[in-house]
Amino acid sequence: MVNSASVENIMSSTGLLEAGLLLASFVLCSLIGFERQFRQKAAGYRTHVLVGIGTCAFTLISAYGFAGVLENDVRLDPSRISAQIVSGIGFLGAGVIFKGRNMVRGLTTAATIWVTAAVGMACGAGMLPLATMLTALHLFTLFVIAPLIRKIPNSDHRKLLRITYRDGAGVLREILALAGRMGFANTIVDSRRFESPDETRMVQVDVRFDGSGLCTCSSPRSWN
Repeated sequence: MVNSASVENIMSSTGLLEAGLLLASFVLCSLIGFERQFRQKAAGYRTHVLVGIGTCAFTLISAYGFAGVLENDVRLDPSRISAQIVSGIGFLGAGVIFKGRNMVRGLTTAATIWVTAAVGMACGAGMLPLATMLTALHLFTLFVIAPLIRKIPNSDHRKLLRITYRDGAGVLREILALAGRMGFANTIVDSRRFESPDETRMVQVDVRFDGSGLCTCSSPRSWN
């Protein structure tokens, strides 16, 4: 049941301000979520939007939600709820980080969730210029800076290769031996066996090669 006080609060300038800040959080966090959804990450559009508007709502509640119950001798620290938001987002970010076979994935998505929470909190605190600039810097980092970093020459190389060969042919052993002579360390990330359409047993292996690639072999080899 909606009482008259609630309706009055909605129609007041404070209520309209809160709605506007929540809408701003929705728009800014949508931009962040679209980028993660476009890259088909574990946490996509919905997760980031919900994190953003949720943290914005919690910040608004901590700032305006208890004014009606406070007395003159009661002091409220709005930062306490914000501190709990930061702690809670840590658990959500940890849920999108995956580690296996010496590889860690999801760190960027976890960091993006942290940024989304910060955008939502900034909107809830009425700091729209900060929230807008934070969103712009986030998108600039992922769309502009990240591709440039990948083009920086590096003496060390890291490649993830998928090798498919007939089971029992010994191809993987020869490839790993050649890579070792060329100066690459290798890590088998994943492997599986399957049957080809002609019922030949095949093996598919994902191998990560790390190193400087200083070739010490006399000539390249090829496998059929």
